[in-house]
Amino acid sequence: MQIFDIILMALIVIFLVLRLRGALGSRDGFDGTPKTPRPQNTERDNVINLPGAGVPDSNDDAFESEVEPEKEDTQFEGPLGEGVEAIRAADPAFRADEFLEGASYAFEMILNAYAAGDVKTLKPLLSPDVYSGFAGAIEDRETRGQTLQETLVGIGSCELVEAYIDGRDAHVTVKFVSEQISALVDDEGTVIEGDPTKVVNATDFWTFSRSTKSRNPNWMLVGTGALS
Repeated sequence: MQIFDIILMALIVIFLVLRLRGALGSRDGFDGTPKTPRPQNTERDNVINLPGAGVPDSNDDAFESEVEPEKEDTQFEGPLGEGVEAIRAADPAFRADEFLEGASYAFEMILNAYAAGDVKTLKPLLSPDVYSGFAGAIEDRETRGQTLQETLVGIGSCELVEAYIDGRDAHVTVKFVSEQISALVDDEGTVIEGDPTKVVNATDFWTFSRSTKSRNPNWMLVGTGALS
């Protein structure tokens, strides 16, 4: 009888434990209830909040000091200003300051590639007409056994002088004032043109173009000119 009583008491204890767990729920893991209630807002149910994207308190001075307003782009007047505004209307992403930075980089890259006879680098940067002229001059140098020694010492200034829209194509002309060392030598090292020891000032006018409807953000060199 004692054994039966012990078994009966054990069954009663197990039954009470199971009832207690059913009433309180298990805390060994996730019980199906979020620890922090989610606000019900059907208009923002699909929005994922990014770190730092919350709305700051009105007295959160640190947040205000960390957010910098977008810098204004360079403004122009007269026909140049009208042309730039026309380009901005067709391509809202256009920024003159960023364009000039890229144009300066392209100026150096193209000069170096032309001097080195690197037509592979030149081809995607130039319009077919301009590329034809550059490639022809390079081929002529190579045929004659000549080498162009070109060094861009530095760009003194880089500024927009013309801007306009032609159909869907934007055109921007840039004036480059730079210091260069340039000399054309033959296969024996004799200088034919220029001076490999002299720094000269050069003023170049390059016109770049791109379609405002294109997804390709790159501009192409479509015309060159220089002051004599």
